[in-house]
Amino acid sequence: MVAGSGAPVRASRALLGISAMGILIGILRAAEGRKLKFVNLVYRHGDRSPITGYPTDPYTEKDWPQGYGQLTQVGMKQHYELGQYLRRRYKGFLNSLYEREEIYVRSTDIDRTLMSAESDLAGLYPPHGGQIFNPELKWQPIPVHTVPVKDEKLLLYPLRNCPRYDELTVETENCSEYKEILKANEDFLKRLSTNTGIPFKYLLLRNVWSIYDTLYCEQVHNFSLPLWVTPDEMEHMRQLKEFAIKSDYGLYKPKEKSRLQGGVLLKQILENIAQVINGTNSTHKFIMYSAHDTTIVALQMALDVYSIAPTYAACYMFELYQEKNGSFTVEMYYRNGTNFEVHLLTLPSCTKSCPLQKFIQITADVIPENWREECRAHHGSIQIELILGLATGSCFLLMFIILCVKLQCQDRDKSLGYQKLASHNEEREKMLSF
Repeated sequence: MVAGSGAPVRASRALLGISAMGILIGILRAAEGRKLKFVNLVYRHGDRSPITGYPTDPYTEKDWPQGYGQLTQVGMKQHYELGQYLRRRYKGFLNSLYEREEIYVRSTDIDRTLMSAESDLAGLYPPHGGQIFNPELKWQPIPVHTVPVKDEKLLLYPLRNCPRYDELTVETENCSEYKEILKANEDFLKRLSTNTGIPFKYLLLRNVWSIYDTLYCEQVHNFSLPLWVTPDEMEHMRQLKEFAIKSDYGLYKPKEKSRLQGGVLLKQILENIAQVINGTNSTHKFIMYSAHDTTIVALQMALDVYSIAPTYAACYMFELYQEKNGSFTVEMYYRNGTNFEVHLLTLPSCTKSCPLQKFIQITADVIPENWREECRAHHGSIQIELILGLATGSCFLLMFIILCVKLQCQDRDKSLGYQKLASHNEEREKMLSF
């Protein structure tokens, strides 16, 4: 169960407390004119090969140069172009030369996101002057930070090891709207089962995403598709994919789902902002997160600004401004792929330049106060502790039984007299001499 009604208030107070002193300092130090103070980006990787195939797929992993789930050269170009766009957009805010103190880049520990980040940085920071180490190479190495997938608790969604979210997923699939969509598409799913070779009983709505993704990738890269893959079938799959995405992060108890998913990333972004304002723990004024479509979906769902699934290299921008009076505002911009213009996203109940304090207040109900507790993750640890306790107790009991048996044997040996004892000592001496 989600934390009580007091949790959003406490979370709001906590974040307000983090930034209150910094806001006061900002007012005292306010300079003339409005200034951009900090940028936090979240973007999706570029074009990739399919994650997997389907049973009747005429193509296999060998048909893709680097195998499944890998960034293609198209994807590299998309992110290089995004880097160039960011260079133009933040000209004057970012130094023309790379400076490690001003930018921090983190990626999920997956090839396509790591490579996307590197491609993006190549466009954002082409080397100049003394940073050129090879005249024939217009590139310089810039660190991209990551953590192992098993430890990723910020950028890879849906977040793992959250029993309450798993419960919400089951509850969502049992809600009336979900069942109605499933029933209305039963004939289509049966036809899809026949065409793909996936048994109908295993063909869930979320599996449609995988089929659509495979076909979409093949189509984009000019593979010949099976005759059954018509434009109408593709559009039908795309719509079901959109519904499945919304059901994962919304549809049923969206606020609670957001606290367990996208709210985690939103909380980190607000903490990044607070650190910049307060001047603590960070000198970075530009943070980039290289992630996935589900990362952006979860975040936008938490902010209630989601509209459609992110395309390759989609980029979500949070910009922190200090106004003339010293107060701080937040603006959000979204560029859904390299072929789309950037557009403003406005937080519901706020304005284009949303005052930071109001932004925090509006989003407080989707910020987890203690994610592990709200996920009921501690239940798992209790079960593990119980199992370990039982195992330890069983070991002690077994040792006690062995000890009792041994003592009984020793008593029996004593009754056999000196001859048995001598024999035992002889055997022991043979062992020692060996």
